Amino acid sequence: MDRNPEDIIDKKLSHIIYADNAATTKTSEAVVNAMLPYMTGIYGNPSSLHTAGQYAKEALEDARRRMAKALGGEPRGVYFTSGGSEADNQALMTCAAIGEKKGKKHIISTAFEHHAVLHALKKLEKQGFEITLLPVHENGIVVPDEVAAAIREDTVCVSVMYANNEIGTVQPIAEIGRICREKGVIFHTDAVQAVGHIDVNIERDNIDMLSLSAHKFHGPKGVGALYCKKGIPVYTLIEGGAQERGKRAGTENVAGIVGMATALEISLENLKEKGERLTAMRNELIDGLLKIPHSRLNGDREKRLPGNINMCFEGIEGESLLLYLDDKGICASSGSACTSGSLDPSHVLLAIGLIHDIAHGSLRISLCEENTEEEIKYMIKAVCEVVEHIRSMSPVWHDLQEGRRQYVIQ
Repeated sequence: MDRNPEDIIDKKLSHIIYADNAATTKTSEAVVNAMLPYMTGIYGNPSSLHTAGQYAKEALEDARRRMAKALGGEPRGVYFTSGGSEADNQALMTCAAIGEKKGKKHIISTAFEHHAVLHALKKLEKQGFEITLLPVHENGIVVPDEVAAAIREDTVCVSVMYANNEIGTVQPIAEIGRICREKGVIFHTDAVQAVGHIDVNIERDNIDMLSLSAHKFHGPKGVGALYCKKGIPVYTLIEGGAQERGKRAGTENVAGIVGMATALEISLENLKEKGERLTAMRNELIDGLLKIPHSRLNGDREKRLPGNINMCFEGIEGESLLLYLDDKGICASSGSACTSGSLDPSHVLLAIGLIHDIAHGSLRISLCEENTEEEIKYMIKAVCEVVEHIRSMSPVWHDLQEGRRQYVIQ
């Protein structure tokens, strides 16, 4: 890259409103400072027996203890990974290996999971496992009774995400976990969007396996963790070394792991107060955007992450919306997968019952504690202007206005 990163920050990124925190967050200064000594000073390989290596090993195990304490679990249950996707894959492959030994080859999940789960399940389906994907209702909430009804004698595990990555709805995890525990079924939750944002506790929530990723709560990218309850034999996803008690080969990213533990601890400080402030800003933004004619909020209004807003606007495409907002200095995202080169709308929005035309016109705004009241007001104004502008050029919108089509969002 020819461009100087400092020039980009000074001239461009310093003037933007960043509202795409569900995609990634900024690594906090405190986290960077915590990581630096393990890049330049205590840089030994934690598998080495010499002093430099053992100092790194101490830092690694201290981070493991801190992570476990923050999650309400035991240090031996924490396995460090490269992120949430690897943790999801390792969890499901662990369940599959257990299921094969016990003759149980049925797995339950939901239709709106992250692709790290859905694609892993497709792979297992090709290997002879039967996969049940539970439907998700319009409010984006999984019904515990439907989970219970789907469990069979040959069910080895249930995997339900803690909070959805697109519409932000928070699931009744403790109740689902209780059902699984009563029926002797392993319960895994992809908690990538939840950890660091809402109160997550492994014991209280009846969780057997949990996936998380540091960059979702102001930690570094490329590091995450799988928590696995005692007694569950973890599947070795990566072969080649004895790291992570032989369950994940590869020299540990000590600096990143220390950063993750630090970020998690910081994220839990004043969690309730930060959540209340974010919820107030979120609700203000939702109320402002719902004033746009023929718009809708996706997912339950109350049972959602404090900083998540996901809206659909009839008569527009999500990709155009993002580009115009970017021109106004707002970084957001769309539920529409057209931004990644596909014409297909979000599988999450389709799962909650939206038709293709509506699902294409979605906008996800995800806030963090650094966003301000002034930014909320600016985003409301900017989105309203952009939607009006795009609709003025849209043949679909003209057909709707002239009665040649019927409105879907009233």
